[in-house]
Amino acid sequence: MKQTTIAIQGAEGSNHHKVARDFYGKDVPLKECLSFDSLVDSLLDKTANKGIMAIENTIAGSIIPNYALIDNHNLHIIGEEYLNIHHHLMALPNQKIADIKEVCSHPMALLQCKEFFKNYKHIKLIEDVDTAEVAKRISQNQLKGVAAIAPKIAADIFNLEIIEDEIQTIKDNATRFVIVQTEIPYNGIDQINKASLKFQLDHKRGSLATILNVLSDCKMNLTKIQSLPVIESPWKYSFFVDVTFEEYKDYEKAIAIIEIMASELKVLGTYKNGRK
Repeated sequence: MKQTTIAIQGAEGSNHHKVARDFYGKDVPLKECLSFDSLVDSLLDKTANKGIMAIENTIAGSIIPNYALIDNHNLHIIGEEYLNIHHHLMALPNQKIADIKEVCSHPMALLQCKEFFKNYKHIKLIEDVDTAEVAKRISQNQLKGVAAIAPKIAADIFNLEIIEDEIQTIKDNATRFVIVQTEIPYNGIDQINKASLKFQLDHKRGSLATILNVLSDCKMNLTKIQSLPVIESPWKYSFFVDVTFEEYKDYEKAIAIIEIMASELKVLGTYKNGRK
């Protein structure tokens, strides 16, 4: 595949689309997927060569199934982006909030804007598959009296008017997205200062603490740790960790030691830290 095609969960105008534009430019070809499973399938069947997946949110926490998808399908993380999430109420032009009878959006968006709608009892809240998909449908079918909760990019794309800005209850809400692909990446060492790892440990007292001490001794900064049960091995867990570092040689030293200590070690990706 000569041209880069980016698989995103959701539709044009979604937060995944915004991340794709930030990374690869405004005109990057998209493969819209209704689920993360479909996104992975598009990478495996080569209809897309890179994918963008939300992996954690400051309110909802880790998106556990996506860790499993990355691991089970041997995807490689090649980059990340942290995106502040802004929810806007949008509809066809020349309407006021009093004209809106229904608001459709993704369940998470509705949940994060629940407090706002307590002041508008006349509005019916309806769960839908995707924020931007609703905005697109309103525009295509010229649906009056119906509004979407979506990113501002969706209003620009589908010629909708924003009725209310920033309607989310918690204003400081961010999501971390990772960029994944099936091929092993060739990031230069000078571009790498973060790694995502998965390892398993034997049932021994202090085994996890020992690994964490190794990371600390090798000047690794632990930014994330998440455990997932090992299927068909009751009470055994895999640990997914993210570490940042200043010197690549320190990372290499840490990996060499953990390979000896852990019963299984897998590098999910080495890339540039997305935190500004």
